[in-house]
Amino acid sequence: MRTTVAAFASAALLTGALTACSGEAPPSAPAAPEIKPVAEADVAAPAASGDQPKGITYDVKRIPLGGKLSAGSSVSGGQTTVELKVSGLLPGTKYGSHVHIKPCGAKPADSGPHYQHEKDPVTPSVDPKYANAQNEIWLDFTTDAQGAATGTATVKWEFRKGEANSVVIHAAHTSTEHGKAGTAGDRLACLTASF
Repeated sequence: MRTTVAAFASAALLTGALTACSGEAPPSAPAAPEIKPVAEADVAAPAASGDQPKGITYDVKRIPLGGKLSAGSSVSGGQTTVELKVSGLLPGTKYGSHVHIKPCGAKPADSGPHYQHEKDPVTPSVDPKYANAQNEIWLDFTTDAQGAATGTATVKWEFRKGEANSVVIHAAHTSTEHGKAGTAGDRLACLTASF
């Protein structure tokens, strides 16, 4: 038994030495894709007319003026990662968040429906076949004691050019319940972000 263990140990040492001498580095895990900034803004009230701020709050009690929103994304190997960072919001609060198809407007509904990789023929989309975290970008988060948080989603597809233009923050985490799938309560704020 001792001879066998010693033989295995010698073989392992020899293999390690040969690998070291060959100059080949051992395989490493692929690096996480770098998140590139898409949009950043302090939230403001909607403009009475004309161009709208990049970041808008529709409910100053739940998304205070001056709160900060930033969105970024990366695409690698046919996958898309989207990241939303917030600060200056209510502490210890659950929010829902999704990528929507239109830019932010003066009214909460102006950003249109959620972006969907496979579009639901029925609007509003509440069918879990379409309204789910694999077919949409869900960025739900819960703020910390300082009102900050990060929501991240990774999906196995890429945005269609020009069809994803904002991130909307909602009043609750996103429902997965049949007939309510994808809903997350009132639209509280919006960040115009063209992915």
